[in-house]
Amino acid sequence: MAQERVVYMNGEIIPESEARLPIRDRGFVYGDAVFDTTRTFGHRIFKLDDHLDRFFLSLKYIRLESPLTKQQFRDITMDVLEANLKLIDAGDDYWVTQRVTRGVPTGDEPPQPSTIVECTPLPFQQRAKYYRDGMPVVVPSVRRTPPEAVSPRAKMHQYINLMLADQEVKSQNPDAWPIVLDMNGNLCEGPGSNIFIVKDGAVVTPREQYVLAGISRETAIELAHELNIEVREVDIDLYDAYTADEAFVTSTSFCICPVASFNGNPMTNPSVPGPVTDRLMKAYSGLVGIDIAGQYLSRLIV
Repeated sequence: MAQERVVYMNGEIIPESEARLPIRDRGFVYGDAVFDTTRTFGHRIFKLDDHLDRFFLSLKYIRLESPLTKQQFRDITMDVLEANLKLIDAGDDYWVTQRVTRGVPTGDEPPQPSTIVECTPLPFQQRAKYYRDGMPVVVPSVRRTPPEAVSPRAKMHQYINLMLADQEVKSQNPDAWPIVLDMNGNLCEGPGSNIFIVKDGAVVTPREQYVLAGISRETAIELAHELNIEVREVDIDLYDAYTADEAFVTSTSFCICPVASFNGNPMTNPSVPGPVTDRLMKAYSGLVGIDIAGQYLSRLIV
């Protein structure tokens, strides 16, 4: 166990290689499960309480009662993280995830949920190029599941919609990042990520009803207000994206990442990052005590 990450699963902290879910667990069979993920900065976890609040709202949405309280999840998360920190270097950081699945049906008895807390190293090397060159965004033919069917505001295991979008985009450009449209043809979101454009000094992002409103999205909006940057939550179509001055993506891992192009159309301001994005990235870095872009770029393979 000394050289292997550990996970919490159903009451025990065990080596990751020993963690098992039954093949009939509803989280595996039907995607009937909820998760949330935060990350560390300099080995310190970021906004854990905010992520756990959203986690429990997602559980409520799918009518799944957690076997653990929010405080228990918090304590277990810190224990699992502490046990795993010795396995990464000082400059590395983790994704930290909590999960609850519906469990295995047993006759007439309701299934007993499974609970999991895990850590995964962040892919700095794989994504470093985006901070040097900007992120090429491609909009696939796959549309986002509409909120009339399943609300995107709950963070569930139902990710096949965004995975199909990612596969389509990667088949065209392995370096591109997918941002899907909603059913009305407006920009929506990407896998685990929210999209922003910058126009005439204002920051514009899709309305919360149609996206999973990320904690990083919320943080970027809060920082924009502190910097006296106007923020608007409105419908954004491809015309808006193609004519935007700048754009950026927010996510737990990226925090804020500059966008270079939409469907091959470069941003009006070619700087990477653009001036407004740069101000927000620097403010985010100050908030978390880590140079976000520098952490990625330090792993860049030329």
